[in-house]
Amino acid sequence: MAPKTKVSHLGKVDSSFPTSKTVEQALIMNTNMADFHSQFHLSMDWDWLFEFLRGMVKPVAALAVVLIAVILSFMQTLGLEKEMVYSIFRAFVQLSIIGFVLQFIFNQANSGWIILAYLFMVSVAGYTAGQRAKHVPRGKYVAGVSILAGTALTMFVLVALNVFPFTPRYIIPIAGMMVGNAMTVTGVTMKRLRDDIKIQMNLVETALALGATPRQATLEQVKRALVIALSPVLDNAKTVGLISLPGAMTGLIMGGASPLEAIQLQIVVMNMMIGACTVSSIMSTYLCWPAFFTKAYQLETKVFSPD
Repeated sequence: MAPKTKVSHLGKVDSSFPTSKTVEQALIMNTNMADFHSQFHLSMDWDWLFEFLRGMVKPVAALAVVLIAVILSFMQTLGLEKEMVYSIFRAFVQLSIIGFVLQFIFNQANSGWIILAYLFMVSVAGYTAGQRAKHVPRGKYVAGVSILAGTALTMFVLVALNVFPFTPRYIIPIAGMMVGNAMTVTGVTMKRLRDDIKIQMNLVETALALGATPRQATLEQVKRALVIALSPVLDNAKTVGLISLPGAMTGLIMGGASPLEAIQLQIVVMNMMIGACTVSSIMSTYLCWPAFFTKAYQLETKVFSPD
């Protein structure tokens, strides 16, 4: 039943009171606005995909240099053509996926996503470093715990000193850089320590027979493994900016930041790399000992058997 019009005491119709015609027009207008908003949101939902595809033009154009590498590999009969193509395809897929994941995390206000992403990176890094030191018992566990200890301690100090805020946009890239470098250093330390002890088993066993503890008997091997593993990190710090510009600094400069601001960030990055890598590598040597020695302080022969 249509609403009645309101009549004033003068007998005229009050136009401020809605009539059936005005109600119908309002409904039509609301329907049109709803259609407009739905179409607008639908177009917005697809804008990110169009923007992403538009931005992939340059990465696809950069495949030209990979094609040159594939042709050279074929001409030199290296047999690396398939591996090159597979590596680039895998890198494209992985980076695309992680880009969407990071975009999602950056839009979240929950800090739990930061912890989850960080633990995922540590897990993958621990598995990879453990694969490098595959002859070390429980190598993946040792590597994972060592990387977690080194990077978590370094990140805690940086956040506590207010060097970086605890937000996904800062913590996730920083954690990625630290975890990647700590993974390499930890894997090299574990592998080198085991190989050196294997080569000098007689020397270590003699020291143990004379009453030395496992730490004392393998002190030189531990030092050598740590020096070899940490040397590339230290050399990189010595030559940074002289031979090549690091990735973080290059990205900031290409993004329009001032070179002075980029330098300040890169100094922080180099500091945290040295800290995280040193803690992780030393931690891995302590965690390796229980697998290298028996409870009676003798070498575990199964660990050092021929490969």
